[in-house]
Amino acid sequence: MASTAVPARPRAIHPFHAAVLGGVLPLFLGALLADYAYWSSHEIQWSNFAAWLLIGAMVLASLALVCAIVGIVRRSGQFVYLVVLAATWVVGFFDALHHARDAWAIMPTALVLSGIVTVLALIATWMGFSSLRAGGAR
Repeated sequence: MASTAVPARPRAIHPFHAAVLGGVLPLFLGALLADYAYWSSHEIQWSNFAAWLLIGAMVLASLALVCAIVGIVRRSGQFVYLVVLAATWVVGFFDALHHARDAWAIMPTALVLSGIVTVLALIATWMGFSSLRAGGAR
């Protein structure tokens, strides 16, 4: 009898994980755009809008982080993806704390932090959706 080794196929991303991960980037991007609008117009409501978008992004990023940890425990996730997602969460948390300050005191640091967290969210979303495919297709 001959036996052949079949490589283990990577598991597909869970639909709930995909849904929450898909919502992280648009909310962080919306916060960046609201910060830019506040920076250019000095209308305080843009700062409030960015703070609310950051709260929504942090809720979804927290859920995506929990899903990524579960994926690592089940041995179907990637550690680098988890690290990038955790970095996104940490920078987003400090950005949300910075947005809690007085509206006139948040610029330009809030714009820079929102830009950094948006880039990290883009990288995490790209890694999450490109590397966790069903059937091992690349």
